[in-house]
Amino acid sequence: MPPLSKVRSLIETYVGQPADDLDRDAARGAFEAFLTLLEHGEARSAERDAGGTWRANAWVKQGILLGFRLGAIVDFSSGAFSFFDKETFPARQLHAADGVRVVPGGSTIRRGAYVSSGVVCMPPMYVNVGAYVDEGTMVDSHALVGSCAQIGKHVHLSAAAQVGGVLEPIGAVPVVIEDDVFVGGGCGIYEGTIVRERAVLAAGVILTRSTRVYDLVHETILRSSAGAALEIPAGAVVVPGTRAVDSEFGREHGLSLSAPCIVKYRDASTDASTTLEDALR
Repeated sequence: MPPLSKVRSLIETYVGQPADDLDRDAARGAFEAFLTLLEHGEARSAERDAGGTWRANAWVKQGILLGFRLGAIVDFSSGAFSFFDKETFPARQLHAADGVRVVPGGSTIRRGAYVSSGVVCMPPMYVNVGAYVDEGTMVDSHALVGSCAQIGKHVHLSAAAQVGGVLEPIGAVPVVIEDDVFVGGGCGIYEGTIVRERAVLAAGVILTRSTRVYDLVHETILRSSAGAALEIPAGAVVVPGTRAVDSEFGREHGLSLSAPCIVKYRDASTDASTTLEDALR
């Protein structure tokens, strides 16, 4: 397999070529090597630098978009189930040696997604292209790991948790869930939100770029600014909350808006309540 630097150079070259000038066979060869690098975790759509800042790797997103440009829609149907998608993005074939536990029942991991050994996938769930799911993580039933989302070690994505994806704009950092985070059932994390290590999101918490999060411990309001992502601090325990609509109409009708609240920072009692049964793994 060509080294990452060579594949990156090829991807950037083919992305910049007009359709009429594109050598499709050569580009497909580079794209296949690119998918393999993604699946081995050697190429990532975003990476954390030494200072803790997450930065998007634009060329990786460009490579994924190149795959859509190169692919034609083909029939992936099996038995009574009909599937039609770009030939460049079939479901990923896993093997027992990969060490990923995929329980029967309708789960799919798309090609170009990295899923580490020790990950548990409960049906039905979905991991999209460009996503990175690190070791020891559980992706529970009806959970989604969107395109390019970055999921750390020993994360628990509870049932129906939705981790949004992002391919465009190219420079946008995807949703990031760092190590040892617990994401409760029905949570939605979107638009490049970053959840720092050991945070706990209670069931039903919704986080987007425009969400205000009220830190009751430090009596501050967390929000995105100047194009930066919303960040949930390390160890924060976030629960759903509401705030009153401060207008005459809002007061008249008793309206309120969603306002997630940090009620504490993780401690021994929180760890005990979010510990997964080792037997399930």
